[in-house]
Amino acid sequence: MAEIIPFKGILYNPHKVDTSSVMAPPYDIVTSELKDTLYGRSPYNIIRIDFGKEMRGDTDKENRYTRASRFLSDWLKNKVLLKDTKPSFYCYEITYRIADKKKKIKGIIGAVRIEELNKGKIHPHEMTYSKPKTDRLNILRYCMANTSPIFSLYSSKDRLTSCILRETTKGRASIKAIDGDGFIHKLWRIRGERTIETIKKELSAQHIFIADGHHRYETALEFRNEMYKKGILKTGKEPFNYVMMFLTNMEDNGLTLFPTHRLVKMRKGINIEKLLKPYFDITPEDPQGTTESKMFSIMKKGRNILGMYLKNKKAFYVLKFKDSYSEINSHESLKRLNVTILHKFILERLLRVDKIEYEMNPELAIEKVNKAVYHAVFFLNPTRIEDVKNVALAGERMPPKSTYFYPKLLTGMAIYKF
Repeated sequence: MAEIIPFKGILYNPHKVDTSSVMAPPYDIVTSELKDTLYGRSPYNIIRIDFGKEMRGDTDKENRYTRASRFLSDWLKNKVLLKDTKPSFYCYEITYRIADKKKKIKGIIGAVRIEELNKGKIHPHEMTYSKPKTDRLNILRYCMANTSPIFSLYSSKDRLTSCILRETTKGRASIKAIDGDGFIHKLWRIRGERTIETIKKELSAQHIFIADGHHRYETALEFRNEMYKKGILKTGKEPFNYVMMFLTNMEDNGLTLFPTHRLVKMRKGINIEKLLKPYFDITPEDPQGTTESKMFSIMKKGRNILGMYLKNKKAFYVLKFKDSYSEINSHESLKRLNVTILHKFILERLLRVDKIEYEMNPELAIEKVNKAVYHAVFFLNPTRIEDVKNVALAGERMPPKSTYFYPKLLTGMAIYKF
C-alpha cells in the first residue's frame, strides 16, 4: 500500500519576504529569459536553489549546486525560511481561470514513501530523458531537500481528504502567492491527529499516478538507492526514503489538461499526403478550404482526429484515422490514443522524421514552422485523464510531452529537507 506521512516543512517567512516574488514555476518550463526575470524579482527567489545560473569560472568546488546549498543554509540561518516545529500535511489550493471560467484545484502535500515504479501503488505515465534527471540528482546531493512537490493524482469517490481540504481552506492561509498569470496559490497547515490519520488511511489505499514530475521521482529513487549503497539506511524511516508530493483527487474535477503540438522536419522529396492517405481520411481535398479554427472545431468532435499544417502549402488539414490499429505496434492501453497514432505510426513509421520540437501554442507553432527549418505541425487534442490512469495501471508509458497538466504548482511553496 502507499504510505504518505506529514513532515516538518520549510516555508518562506512572510514577515521577511514578499511571497509572490520568491516563488518560481517548475524548473522544466523556466527559460533563460524567465530565469533572469526571477533573479531580478528578489534576492531570495527559490530559482537560485532549484535551478540556479551557471557562472563564468565555475569549478567542481564552486558551481550552481554549491551555491544552491549555501543559499538554503543562509536563508534558514537568517530566518528567510522557517522550518516548522511539528509535522504537518499541507493543503495547497490554486484559484485560476481557463477560457474565462474560474476554477480551483486542491490537493494535499505530504511525504510519500519511495518505491520502484509499477511494483506497488505508484505509477508513471510518460517517458523521461536522462539529462534532466542528472541535474535533479545534483540538487538532491548538494541540498538534501525537495524544493518542489511532484504533481500526482489519485481517485477516491469517498472524498474524505477532499472534504478535509474544503474545510481547511475556509481558514486563513499560511502562505499566499500570486503567479505571473494572476493565479492565486495558497497553503495551509494540517496538524490535527485525527485529521492526519484520516488522510493517511484514505491515501494508503489509493493508486498514485504521477502527472508532472517523472524526472524528479526517478531521481528521488536513484538518490535513495545511492544512500542504500553508502550504508546510510538504518531504520527504513530516514527522510530520503520519502519524496514530497502533491496529491489531488481526480474526482474533484479541478484539473485541466492541454495538448502539446509537434513541429517536424521531414526528409527531402517526401509526399506526406500520399503516405498518409491509405490510413487517414484527409480533408479538405482543396487545401485552402480549412481554417485553423475550423480544423480545431472538427478535431474536438472525435477521438482519433489529428490536425496538420503544411508549410509549403500554407494550409490546414484534418486527419481522420481509419481505425488501422493493427498497424500500430503498441500495448492496447496506448494504441488508440492520438499521441500514439501520431508518434508511433505517423512520425516513426511513415515519415521517419529527422527532428521534432514541442510547442503548446498553436499560433506560435505555425509561426515557428513558417520561419524555421520545420516542414509541418501536427496538432493534438488533450489526452483524457482516464487514459493517463489506464496507461499507468497497465505499466506502460506514453511518448514524452503527451500531457500538460494545468495549472502548474509553484516551486517554493513548501520544502522538504532531509
